[in-house]
Amino acid sequence: MGHSIRIAIAPMLALLTMPGVLTAQRGRGNTDPNIENGSRTYAANCYPCHGEGNQIAGVDLRKGQFRHASTDSELANVIRQGVPGTAMTSHSFTNFEMTSLVAYIRSMRDLEGQPVATGDPRAGQNLFEGRGNCGSCHRVNGNGSRVALDLSDVGAARSTVYLQRALLDPNAVMVPQNRFIRAVTNAGVTITGRRLNEDTESIQMIDDKERLVSLEKSELRSYTVLTESPMPSYRDKFTPNEIADMVAYLVSLKGTGSR
Repeated sequence: MGHSIRIAIAPMLALLTMPGVLTAQRGRGNTDPNIENGSRTYAANCYPCHGEGNQIAGVDLRKGQFRHASTDSELANVIRQGVPGTAMTSHSFTNFEMTSLVAYIRSMRDLEGQPVATGDPRAGQNLFEGRGNCGSCHRVNGNGSRVALDLSDVGAARSTVYLQRALLDPNAVMVPQNRFIRAVTNAGVTITGRRLNEDTESIQMIDDKERLVSLEKSELRSYTVLTESPMPSYRDKFTPNEIADMVAYLVSLKGTGSR
């Protein structure tokens, strides 16, 4: 495939835990479209610093705690202008994006009190390994594929709300650094996989055959970041009770020694 493509089997890849974002729901299966769009804007722009809302000292979006804003207008101004002397930079959003983002941030406070049904973790594991076919992409405690993120400790890293949303609407929890890409070399070879690292000259990814691939950008005919998650939604594939079982299983995954 040419000298610019370096492929190696990666049996011990250290894959990042899926970063993501909570998405508020207005009733079972009915999501406010403004909040839904705001959640995606938050995932792409705010999550790296704020995480699930409580990673900045003195700021807790889940409790409505801000340093420099109280009203929606003040919050929007902080987002637009940034905060001098801090890591909070200015952002240029359309009016719709800003309205949706503020609506989502406000909803994070309500979200904390929303119960998420959890069921039987053993039943969830059976679904994960059986009808869900999750092991074809994900790895848990050394078993499964490395194509997608390793979920061995996802229960320690993610809330029940996040895990439920990931099962129902995978696109809502996608963030740029974990998106899949499609690259076509000058020789016409198409390679699709999950981006691991990228700089101005090269891209490292794990392809759909679980191989670590390094590509030189100068020798690519095209390079596309895929905006749709390859993970299917289980909203119409599993019953609400089965979703609850899956959430319970994922919550049980706390790292070495977990289920």
